Amino acid sequence: MGPQEGQRDEEAAINNLDSSYHDDTDDDATIGPDAPLRGSGRPSTDFDGLHLGAPSWRQRIVERVPRPLKSAWRSTVIWVKGPQPPRIFSITPVFPKVQHAPLALLDRYAARKAQRFWLLVTLLASWFLTFSLVLRSSSFSESIPGHGAPVRLSCSARYWNEGNGCGIDGNQCRPFTNATLAFRCPADCHKQLMLNPHAVGDQEVVYKPLVVGGPTTSNLTGFDEDTLVGNAIYRGDSFICASAVHSGFISDAEGGCGVLTLAGEQQSFAASKNRGIESVGFDSYFPHSFAFLKGTRAMCQDLRWPALGVSVFFTALLALFTTSPIIFFWCTFVILFFTTALATDPPSLPNYTSLLSLALGRFLPAAFCGWVTYRYTCARTLTNLTAQIEKMVLWLGPAWVGALNNETFDRIPIQRLTPHDLHSQPGAIPALIIVVLSIFTIALGQAWSFRVEGRMPRYLLIYTMFVGALLLMLALPGLNLRIHHYILALLLLPGTSFQNRPSLVFQGLLVGMFINGIARWGFDSILQTPSELLQGAQGGTLLPAISVLAIGVRNVTFDLGGLPKWDQKQKVLWDGISVLVNDVERFRGYGDDRSHWNEVHAGNFTWTWERHQVDNLDEDAVEAIKDLPEYFRFGYMSGSRTGDFSKAGVWTGDGAWVDMKPGPSL
Repeated sequence: MGPQEGQRDEEAAINNLDSSYHDDTDDDATIGPDAPLRGSGRPSTDFDGLHLGAPSWRQRIVERVPRPLKSAWRSTVIWVKGPQPPRIFSITPVFPKVQHAPLALLDRYAARKAQRFWLLVTLLASWFLTFSLVLRSSSFSESIPGHGAPVRLSCSARYWNEGNGCGIDGNQCRPFTNATLAFRCPADCHKQLMLNPHAVGDQEVVYKPLVVGGPTTSNLTGFDEDTLVGNAIYRGDSFICASAVHSGFISDAEGGCGVLTLAGEQQSFAASKNRGIESVGFDSYFPHSFAFLKGTRAMCQDLRWPALGVSVFFTALLALFTTSPIIFFWCTFVILFFTTALATDPPSLPNYTSLLSLALGRFLPAAFCGWVTYRYTCARTLTNLTAQIEKMVLWLGPAWVGALNNETFDRIPIQRLTPHDLHSQPGAIPALIIVVLSIFTIALGQAWSFRVEGRMPRYLLIYTMFVGALLLMLALPGLNLRIHHYILALLLLPGTSFQNRPSLVFQGLLVGMFINGIARWGFDSILQTPSELLQGAQGGTLLPAISVLAIGVRNVTFDLGGLPKWDQKQKVLWDGISVLVNDVERFRGYGDDRSHWNEVHAGNFTWTWERHQVDNLDEDAVEAIKDLPEYFRFGYMSGSRTGDFSKAGVWTGDGAWVDMKPGPSL
């Protein structure tokens, strides 16, 4: 054995000796020049300057949580995660042979993809052609001889503006007489309600069609008895289409075309109930009125129901013969959208070219929302769904119910979720309670389904983010949160993303509600200013303090107080005042222009009104109406802005004064 081999054997022996005495408690981190001496007996806590063994803040918090609470939390987490393994919902068709019959028919006669593609193209082209022909017949009518083509009116169209919107003596709403209008009204105008209180003298019209006047037996209209339909006269602030239905001139179920004539100033308007519409009476004069001419009704109809029938038929065929979820969803989405926007619930525009332009403008952003909805919600529900009849009934049927919101959910007595509406509209609070309880019950059922599929934690996070965002918006100063029904649909749709029968119903309904909201109203903001939210409603502004200085049979003088007035609540300086007589502005004056005022009495402005005389009446008519009452309302102005008007005070025909009741009117 050589010297080198002997040296290697000696080194190996030394290494073996060292390894036999190795301390298992040491590791690489404790061996080095600064490591404590082995066997020194010093405790390891002597080297704890970095607190390497101290518990973390999470551990300290956990240690202070009571053991029962820890146990409850662990149990809750396990429950939320759901069963292991999760159970994925899938619809097994009831009577599968019956529900698969359309697919078998398709496999037999159109087995190839090219054949099915051209069948789909033919179906969509057939819908487009048929729907367009019905829409053209419904939208366009021939000219009425002597009066031209009818102008398309909405159910809320009227001549007169709210408050003092028509200016002094109503001059901004002229002409008052010697004019006619060929018009076209849609169907179902009896459902157009006045959502904000509208003053008619000392009365208020709200949550009903605004129709003032109707058939009269008197001969004070200035027209021959055979000229006007029903000898009916309506005040100029009435809904034109609802008045036409009330008079019997057109049908509420089909709408219609005809000609109205402006009848000028009338001295009284009779109340009556005809064809399901109850009109309001007014026992004094008004400068603007209208009536309907006999013999001018044209043959035109609102064919929204035939157009709806065409679209329902073709979408039902799609539901029965289509298994591709993307084809079914997008074809149905497009048909629902344009049927709503152009036929069943179109926006109020004067002609169909403008209507089509608006619909196309709203469709593109709606389609983006539809893509997101399909990608993350509907695809999961509709993929591999072969229950064709159940898909048609449970998904497509509710989708049409939601798209026909104006005929379905609009019948619920909740027009707007504002405190004023909820307290004023009959049945609103019980209806709201029922709706909230229904949504809560449905949400519990859907949450249970998410747990069964093992997806509850993810969706709890999503809806926590939704709620947090809504609470943040609610806290923003100067803005009010308003949940439009298209926003409500988008918020609730993620909760329907699995394949069971309740989800088919809820998902179809929410898709239809979204389409109706966008096609009819567009993308209204979720945050609105108080003036936008309560547009046309009472604003709670300061009301003038009015007193009568002198009164007689022919004139009355009012003390209107001083100007300007600071409104502490609204933070507005009112520098003018407007006076309505019989709901027509007859005076507007400002504190910095003394030319408007009769005189200043003890620092206050005064104004005198001479009793109005109705023109163009014979002696018998003048004698019959010489003692008409007159109704006065007063409101402050700040430049061109008008605050609330007071309720009406009454100057009776015999010269007495009846004070206005407290509170505002419109």
